[in-house]
Amino acid sequence: MTNRRFGARVHGDIEGDAPSARDEVLAIVRSVPCGRVVTYGWISRAMAGRISPVAVGWMLHRCPEDVPWHRVVNASGRCSTDRLGDMPQGLQRGLLEGEGVVFGEAGAIDLETWHWRP
Repeated sequence: MTNRRFGARVHGDIEGDAPSARDEVLAIVRSVPCGRVVTYGWISRAMAGRISPVAVGWMLHRCPEDVPWHRVVNASGRCSTDRLGDMPQGLQRGLLEGEGVVFGEAGAIDLETWHWRP
């Protein structure tokens, strides 16, 4: 965007092609190692608040098969996907347990233990 009055970009110059927010979310999720998790909010913060945690969730709702969407949980360490009508109950938890992630009695992951911090 240029400022017509002054002819310069209002928010500074951007070199090269900036990735779309969706591409950035998918790249972050692809980088999460097996057996670790991140939260929707953490991804939002890693993107400098460019999109909200809710938007992160919706972007992952329909993502390519090579994206380990199941490694993203809510801020309390729970699986939010069980609330979706088109997602089998327990699928996300089963995938995470298959990677060695342990859920507590209350159905949450201990984020101090399992949260990935690159």
